[in-house]
Amino acid sequence: MSTLGISALCAGTVLASWALTGTLRSYAQRRGMLDVPNARSSHVQLTPRGGGAAIVLATLGAMCTLALAGMVNWNLVLGFGAAGGVVALAGFLDDRKHLKRRWRLLSHFGGASILLISMNATRPIVILDGVLGSWATFVIAVLYIVWLINLTNFMDGIDGLAASEAVTVSLGGALLYAMATPRPEGWTVPLVFAAAAGGFLIWNRPPARVFMGDVGSGFVGMWLAAMSLHASIISTSLFWGWLILLGVFVVDASITLIRRLLRVERVWDAHRTHAYQHAAIRWHTHRGVTLAVVGINVFWLLPLACLVVLDRIDAISGVAIAYAPLIVGAIRLDAGRPAPVSVQTRSTR
Repeated sequence: MSTLGISALCAGTVLASWALTGTLRSYAQRRGMLDVPNARSSHVQLTPRGGGAAIVLATLGAMCTLALAGMVNWNLVLGFGAAGGVVALAGFLDDRKHLKRRWRLLSHFGGASILLISMNATRPIVILDGVLGSWATFVIAVLYIVWLINLTNFMDGIDGLAASEAVTVSLGGALLYAMATPRPEGWTVPLVFAAAAGGFLIWNRPPARVFMGDVGSGFVGMWLAAMSLHASIISTSLFWGWLILLGVFVVDASITLIRRLLRVERVWDAHRTHAYQHAAIRWHTHRGVTLAVVGINVFWLLPLACLVVLDRIDAISGVAIAYAPLIVGAIRLDAGRPAPVSVQTRSTR
């Protein structure tokens, strides 16, 4: 497939995702799949949810097209697609009618296992100058995938944030792949995924007309995990580059979880104690917070990730430099501490 063909595919994926999101929004309104504001919400009006299914369908359609064109291996498409599909289906059922937590979590572990088996990820990989055994690698990778799925869900709390993260991280990841290897299946996969998320973002940008829902956030988390782990097969520095790109979500979700655990809170209950939620309350805007995250991804995390992939700085130093100001910022924004329950932050600005 030529450069023109890939550009046409990405444009078509954006349009398909945009059209599907509109259709799913109408379906959600008819079916009563509405996100009802409550004391822990960051919105103040009924909003359809489940629009993230458009990202699922558009991504899988684009991946099949790439496979038919010989740009990616069918095994990768089937592995990524099956893993993402399992998580997305559980998310859709939860959006449609509440699904018990244990079944959602089971789908996450099941999807993670499918992905790793399809990638033959039980082989040893070198981390921090040491070698983990095959089963240790498998277990750690499963936990990594499940954590990314859930943290994406945690961070999908204000307009446009999770979709913007998917777009910017994937585009950054495509650039890292292109720098590290000429193999097309490296950079084309995140490119079409960014296009699918971009089509949804047209509807989800502040003020959002539809929410991603668990069907979308679960799939986005799974796909980001899949792409970053696939990068580790090519080179460990490429994996660390992806981990740097994911810094905002990883740091905010992790610090919030740790602080809530220390207070012996039910961490699985709905809350709004993330740094980005505190920022939205203080700044009285969703758009400003989302744009700030985009700026951090593009102007801070991406350059550092590029330096790691180019071996200008070692991976651990790169992650430390990238994460340090994010940790300070999250703490200063009171990540993990309760926000005033009487304040809602829905904004058109």
